[in-house]
Amino acid sequence: MSYKSDIEIAREAKKKPIQEVGDKLGIPTKHLLPYGHDKAKVSQDYINSVQSNQSGKLILVTAINPTPAGEGKTTTTVGLGDGLNRIGKKATICIREASLGPNFGMKGGAAGGGYAQVVPMEDMNLHFTGDFHAITSAHSLLSAMIDNHIYWGNAQEIDVRRVQWRRVVDMNDRALRQINVSLGGVANGFPREGGFDITVASEVMAILCLAKDLKDLETRLGDMIVAYRRDRSPVFCRDIKAEGAMTVLLKDAMQPNLVQTLENNPAFVHGGPFANIAHGCNSVIATTTALKISDYVVTEAGFGADLGAEKFMNIKCRKAGIAPSVVVLVATIRAMKMNGGVAKADLGPENVEAVKNGCSNLGRHIENVKSFGVPVVVAINHFVTDTDAEVDAVKAYVAEHGAEAVVSKHWEFGSEGSEDLARKVVEIVDAGNANFSPIYPDDMLLFEKVETIAKRIYRADEVLADKKIRDQLKLWEDQGYGDLPVCMAKTQYSFSTDPNLRGAPTGHSVPVREVRLSAGAGFVVVVCGEIMTMPGLPSKPAAESIHLNEDGQIEGLF
Repeated sequence: MSYKSDIEIAREAKKKPIQEVGDKLGIPTKHLLPYGHDKAKVSQDYINSVQSNQSGKLILVTAINPTPAGEGKTTTTVGLGDGLNRIGKKATICIREASLGPNFGMKGGAAGGGYAQVVPMEDMNLHFTGDFHAITSAHSLLSAMIDNHIYWGNAQEIDVRRVQWRRVVDMNDRALRQINVSLGGVANGFPREGGFDITVASEVMAILCLAKDLKDLETRLGDMIVAYRRDRSPVFCRDIKAEGAMTVLLKDAMQPNLVQTLENNPAFVHGGPFANIAHGCNSVIATTTALKISDYVVTEAGFGADLGAEKFMNIKCRKAGIAPSVVVLVATIRAMKMNGGVAKADLGPENVEAVKNGCSNLGRHIENVKSFGVPVVVAINHFVTDTDAEVDAVKAYVAEHGAEAVVSKHWEFGSEGSEDLARKVVEIVDAGNANFSPIYPDDMLLFEKVETIAKRIYRADEVLADKKIRDQLKLWEDQGYGDLPVCMAKTQYSFSTDPNLRGAPTGHSVPVREVRLSAGAGFVVVVCGEIMTMPGLPSKPAAESIHLNEDGQIEGLF
């Protein structure tokens, strides 16, 4: 049986005018700022007007650690949202925007797949409404103003050896990781080392996704530390007087984007920090707005639950004052086989023993999510090659861990295929058994927060950090930043910092290479192992296959 590609399915979508999608949520047309016929931004005035509404129930979708076999977290998020609407619930989806870097690299887009997609798919995976370009521009403005400040007398006495602010571009470009700037003589400034991160790793991105409104955004931008003086005192963005102009550039980007699923159900797509190098959740303003105008909100957190879900619980929920009523943990039979030692080329034939052997990764995630006081349901994202015996093996394993696994066929059948999952989620939500709490308190020491995550979530024996890193954390505590949560930058492929160590490893160590203070975003980034904040392209990037066909349509985007 042959199946249509995601982009072919998306092209056939019978989209409704975005005003009709807004009507489902009660958003008046005057508060929708259209970008074409099928997408719009929601005005800040409308967002302000619904703040007194009662909030709906929040559903978090997360997953096992990613494998080349695929898990389908976004696809499940979209499918579940459609399924909830199918059974008569007023539900909204909240997901992140796609970064150009992974689109042209190897990860692909972020619009779902099969018959569980958000459209317009091509726009979402490319320039969309320009939010990422605005973030890149605001970040670049500050970069330029820092070097300009140094050039014109350096009134803040910035030590050019201690400029912390790196540049960004929304593309995977390893050649820019470490560079020299201001070369070429006196007219070009003072030479120093610099570098680029990918836009989704920018603190500006994190701030946009955590800010409550434009005033909060400007305050947070001003709080960013951009450099240090010779006496090691911090220089803030507000000292460079850049936060006002940056806010102007981000004014429209701050407003959430409303689009629709293939079944014309509402979806907010806003913000896009990576989960392996940032906090990996869509914007607070999109999620909280959706909660005020929906009965159920389905959102996702990036990569496996050890990264995205952990940061969602410990950072986003803490900052936004929200709490999930249930967590949907996505897994596939194919991924279980890979965790059980089967090569990708051999995933087709039935192998119940490999499925059983690979379930340890799933079990670890179930235990971890439950430790936050939130009930879990496992969604088995169905592939046509799955056999009944393999599915039964996963269901039995999950039952042993005090949860239930539900097969969902949203990729193939849309909401019809996700109806069982939707009913189970509503059953759990309505039971009201969630008792959410982050796994560490605000007043815990920063290094102890790192150890708590490493030992309780990763099951590591120890955290390896030299005296320089420990002293830096202690200095930040002395400066008043000790109550911040920590944002772990770690490989998404394993509980450990070794991407090749699958399953549920124990007895490993977590080496901390670097720590960064994101004072505006309000967290401390802890860089572990070999993780990069500027990814590179693979040997055969997806960009090689992306082109326009004879009809002017995009091919190769996924």
